[in-house]
Amino acid sequence: MKDTKQKILDAASALFLEGGAAALSVRAIAGRAEMSTIGIYSHFKGKQGILDALYTEAADMVSAAMETGNVTEDPKAAMMASTSAYIDFAAEHAAHYRLFFGDSDASYLPGDTAQAAAHSAYKKLLRHAALFLPEGSRPAKIQETALGFWALLHGFIGLTRHPVASHSGIVDWRSLILSTAESHVDAILAQNQPGKSD
Repeated sequence: MKDTKQKILDAASALFLEGGAAALSVRAIAGRAEMSTIGIYSHFKGKQGILDALYTEAADMVSAAMETGNVTEDPKAAMMASTSAYIDFAAEHAAHYRLFFGDSDASYLPGDTAQAAAHSAYKKLLRHAALFLPEGSRPAKIQETALGFWALLHGFIGLTRHPVASHSGIVDWRSLILSTAESHVDAILAQNQPGKSD
């Protein structure tokens, strides 16, 4: 049986998908969760606290996706395992994904705990990216590699939600994302063979 906090977050997640952060009034969440507004405030400090909890959950899910690749020391296999888990996260937790990547409103700024969780997830992506580069590569180069890969995935996932996706004829977006990601990984590895300078 779900605990009360998770019930509240599930209700908020559903409302977010329907109307974005603007739909997350305490009254609306209480109605969806079938509880009183007092019950909401007893667990969270209003809308900000609920958004921060959802944002932190999303960051933890991204972290978990990055951790998936840690079962192997092969950089390519690690990145592809994490990529697969990341795609699953985006598909199975759409509200969390959209909140984490800015589908919110200008009034919401993640609190310190939520931002720390996001930074932790990003550091794991940086560690993956560093494995593709020669030892001692500049931090800026590692960041460029990480952001390039992240942008590729985020761009594809964004396209799957775009109206044009339904007219593209593509029915297996997951396979397309994975094959493109693999080609990108191969290109990075080829560019950073031993002996090539950063």
